[in-house]
Amino acid sequence: MKDRLRALFCDHLSIMRGKYLPHHKIGDESTRFCLSVFGTHYDRDLLDAPGSKVKAGLPDMELRWRHDDIRDSWDGSTKVVLGDLYDEEGAPLALCPRGTLKRAVAAWEAKGLTPKVGIELEAFALQADENGRLQPYDAPGGVVYGTGPYADPLRFNDRIWEVADELGFRLDMITAEFDTPQFEYTLIFDDAVKAVDDIVLFRLMAREIALEYGVVLSFMPKPIAEAGGSGMHVNFSFTDGAGGNALSTGPKGGPDHMNDLARGCLAGLLHHHKGLAGLIAPTAASYLRLQPGSLSGYWQNWGGDHRNVTTRISGEGGAKARLEHRMADASANPYTAVAAVLQASLLGVKQGYSLPPIETGDGFDRTDAKAGTADDLKGAVADLAADTILAEAVGAELVANHVYMKQKEVRKTRDLEGDALRDFYVWFV
Repeated sequence: MKDRLRALFCDHLSIMRGKYLPHHKIGDESTRFCLSVFGTHYDRDLLDAPGSKVKAGLPDMELRWRHDDIRDSWDGSTKVVLGDLYDEEGAPLALCPRGTLKRAVAAWEAKGLTPKVGIELEAFALQADENGRLQPYDAPGGVVYGTGPYADPLRFNDRIWEVADELGFRLDMITAEFDTPQFEYTLIFDDAVKAVDDIVLFRLMAREIALEYGVVLSFMPKPIAEAGGSGMHVNFSFTDGAGGNALSTGPKGGPDHMNDLARGCLAGLLHHHKGLAGLIAPTAASYLRLQPGSLSGYWQNWGGDHRNVTTRISGEGGAKARLEHRMADASANPYTAVAAVLQASLLGVKQGYSLPPIETGDGFDRTDAKAGTADDLKGAVADLAADTILAEAVGAELVANHVYMKQKEVRKTRDLEGDALRDFYVWFV
């Protein structure tokens, strides 16, 4: 069989949408979808969300890609490509998350800086029991930083690593996380759009390979009630015109070696802390994870080598100088999440927000920070709607669509708990 093309985009719910195209269409560099996907919810409820045109004929949108962006995939007879979405008039679609990230990158490039991004993903492995109910993957010897068959008896992660190498994904590491059977997947730093393209395709590849082993690899923020949560940490830095790391002040990093750029980014992230939550921790399950003392990005604070703050400034300097924002989880669209982090950081630089003092508490028994995220999705969406400055920076139309869909999600999930809440999301996230 000649190679076919799998043309993909990541939608407002972080669901991968696409279609298979025959070999003779690979050179077309575009295909069409219904725009009203952006009014479709997890339960397939079709809603007249802002920009979705559900009640305006459900018109087309166009996915366009560059031929050079077509890649080999984990299915030997299939190529894969990600693209940007355009409306029926041929203009960039305001609801396109990938386009939203490109606008954020362009805003930083206008200041002479190129964002570099590295993303850490955490996931739980689940298996169906004899009744079809999802249960934790049986890895009784798993421990934090566990490797080998005790942490992964089926060795499905070995296969993920092997395929990642074959396809050119540049892995930084795979390891077992704190709560068995939880795993962390990290790719190395790259230009922001390339880094997020890689992470959305890697996530899809990892889930599909795990499924071949009978494992449902869930990137939900908290699929197992008695276990901890899973995050999507966004690490970022900037390359300046000379090719250097613009966050670096020398070989040493950390709070004692920050420059004005780092302070501005931190101040922006703290100033827009509550609004950010509604975008980058965007499900009801996100607020089972975002709790005080949970190493999750709940508190409106920052620090150095401190895992109980929301934004860390790395102790490494030079080329490795970076900031790490720890609030997001992978129920967020990664393009939107990274765009929001970059735009909040840029607002801090542009607006000159004041930076509160560094966190000195341990984050468990004592915390300097007095404010955190909202306690639930309803509150977080209200905080996002109120943060009009952040919404305008990220994209007012995209945020309006997001707020509408998440307000509906609050109603859809308000009576769900335990496995019922998990199952509302688990096959999509």
